[in-house]
Amino acid sequence: MSVANHTFSKDVPYKVRMNYQLFLPHDFEFSPNTNYPLILFLHGIKKRGEDISLLNNYGLNWIAENNTDFPFIVVTPQCPTDSNWTQEYQSVIALVDEITASYPIDTDRVYLTGFSMGGNGTWDFASRSPKFFSAIVPISGWFQPDKAMMLKDVPIWAFHCVDDDVVRVSGTEDMVKAITNIGGNIRATYYSELGHSHRVMEKTFNNQELYTWLLRHERNSPVR
Repeated sequence: MSVANHTFSKDVPYKVRMNYQLFLPHDFEFSPNTNYPLILFLHGIKKRGEDISLLNNYGLNWIAENNTDFPFIVVTPQCPTDSNWTQEYQSVIALVDEITASYPIDTDRVYLTGFSMGGNGTWDFASRSPKFFSAIVPISGWFQPDKAMMLKDVPIWAFHCVDDDVVRVSGTEDMVKAITNIGGNIRATYYSELGHSHRVMEKTFNNQELYTWLLRHERNSPVR
């Protein structure tokens, strides 16, 4: 089953409108006995705007579409022009609520990932809703180490390239250090020679161990 384009509109209590893409597993069916894990994927800054086709063949959707065994539903919202994910938090959470109400989602397995600006959004969203996401995967992102305590109980696997010249690797290293120092649940993988490019996403999302790790984590699960 291929990725489909949609537009979401809802009052929350103000009205929000957001384009998004939705990937459904190739064996997807509406069944009372089947629930699917959900991954929310936040794109990087260059994909902002009103043209949803910018997300075609990009990021996690590209991996999912080309893997017939990919077991997750993937929702990829599009950040409006001149905005960023931290400003769109309420809109995105409303979208996820709508998806979980409309599709057979395993609400104990809702995961969050993002690249660059989306990596920053991943850290930010999880800090605001640490009990909402079962695990998070920030890629080439950054955040505020002084907010580490908000993320102490969130399972985190962070990825970054050491020669990233756009978002310095310290953006991840500082968060890893801060969360490790308070006994948090975090691991990190560092690449070399990939810079700040889509290849970082491709290498990360092609790692089958990542999905095994995600599925080990349910909401409030103690698994590390």
